[in-house]
Amino acid sequence: MLNRQGRPTTPTDADMAQRATFTGNRALQQVEPLIFEIGRVDATGVDIDEPEPFTPRLGGLERADGVGLPGLSEPEAMRHYVRLSQKNYGIDTGLFPLGSCTMKHNPRLNERMARLPGFGDIHPLQPVSTVQGALELIDMLAAWLMELTGMRAVAMSPKAGAHGELCGMMAIKAAIAARGEGEVRRTVLVPESAHGTNPATAALIGFAVKPVPVRPDGTVDPETVRALVGPDVAAIMLTNPNTCGLFEPDIVAIAAAMHEAGAYFYCDGANFNAIVGKARPGDLGVDAMHINLHKTFSTPHGGGGPGSGPVVLSDRLAAFAPTPFVTRSGDGFALVEHADEAEEGGASPFGRLTAFHGQMGMFVRALSYMLSHGADGMKQASEDAVLNANYVRACLSDLMSQPFGDRPCMHEVLFDDAWLKGSGVTTLDFAKAMIDEGYHPMTVYFPLVVHGAMLIEPTESESKASLDLFVATLRDLAMAAKRGETERFTGAPYFAPLRRLDETRAARSPVLRWTPPAPVRDAAE
Repeated sequence: MLNRQGRPTTPTDADMAQRATFTGNRALQQVEPLIFEIGRVDATGVDIDEPEPFTPRLGGLERADGVGLPGLSEPEAMRHYVRLSQKNYGIDTGLFPLGSCTMKHNPRLNERMARLPGFGDIHPLQPVSTVQGALELIDMLAAWLMELTGMRAVAMSPKAGAHGELCGMMAIKAAIAARGEGEVRRTVLVPESAHGTNPATAALIGFAVKPVPVRPDGTVDPETVRALVGPDVAAIMLTNPNTCGLFEPDIVAIAAAMHEAGAYFYCDGANFNAIVGKARPGDLGVDAMHINLHKTFSTPHGGGGPGSGPVVLSDRLAAFAPTPFVTRSGDGFALVEHADEAEEGGASPFGRLTAFHGQMGMFVRALSYMLSHGADGMKQASEDAVLNANYVRACLSDLMSQPFGDRPCMHEVLFDDAWLKGSGVTTLDFAKAMIDEGYHPMTVYFPLVVHGAMLIEPTESESKASLDLFVATLRDLAMAAKRGETERFTGAPYFAPLRRLDETRAARSPVLRWTPPAPVRDAAE
């Protein structure tokens, strides 16, 4: 079988023959080497005085050689990073169709609010009396999250979705231990369509993972759950809407089966952005659920600092929320930092999940989004996300096959590679060809329950005109594949700064340090 990874990473002579330039640049698309290749380690763009004689205080650990950083003038350094920024694809560049990893527009209003001095300049070790406004904002955001989910409590400190999963499952583990069943309930049920972090999280804290097969329609059967649940089961970790882009129709029955057996229901809230204002997880029987603020409430996707993954908890788990957490104290707010303080109020926190309360910048951005949209606006955002995904589905369903039939989806639409059979084009080839057309590829080969999966999530922030161009592009590619124009795909991308990379090798054998190439000997030598 032809290996389509690991092809040359730079354009070949044949590629460049028809459009060769002396510099290698193509108009505004400029070649940019590594900074080490354009700078000199023996020079610097800044004059630094020689230090006065001093005695090192590093106990013999002082550096023996130079740092080895390249020296560039200020214009050279500026041009290098500006040119690199022009090679990035982001939501400000175009539609980002990644399924299960919503990349939505981050309103600039949110950024302005996060940069207000009272929020952007505070320090986690400031006296509580000097950050009352920040604590009030955290308390207000927590109240909105509990209202939108129908849950009793929320832990605000987790830094991301996977961190939130850890928090929710640790609360479940603490609750089971408090009942004296910690040595008995050691198994967690995880559907085959779950995010990979679900079984990893359960295993990390000592649970055994038992897979739950999905039905032919991509959803979980409550009778399958009933057959697997028993006195050894601690919880189920179910994503809803699930990773196939479908709402689990029997979620209430699944929750009932878990509760009847004395177990808990953890819901992966990665796809909460499809149902905000439409359905409350607490009303469906969920005991714990993390919320990705970047997916649902428009904060940045973790870039530039930690993300945020608050965890909402039901009545059954509220007492086990970790420290620190905010409470109202007289006319102001207090931060409960220690377990003994929490126990005085009747809580039994499982511990401290992180050093400080959370990511203030993300909290400000999320609340700005909520307040600017209001309850009706957030509901409409969910409706528009589902509408956009179904529009893409309807526009492509005659050319691209769907593993679970041509049925309505939620916020993302899932295709498989059955329609490519016999074309000589793979899912990876199709994705790489999208780069030449100016689009970031959709999520490919996930979820694993679908062969050659192509998962598209357009988000609610895309206009119809944007979707129409995207659909037209995919239709053109699909028809080209069906016509047998394999070269357009198997060699793609042709127009990216670098060609197809060997992602597997790069992940397994990363080169993290630049080393200068060996000197080339002249023929005369």
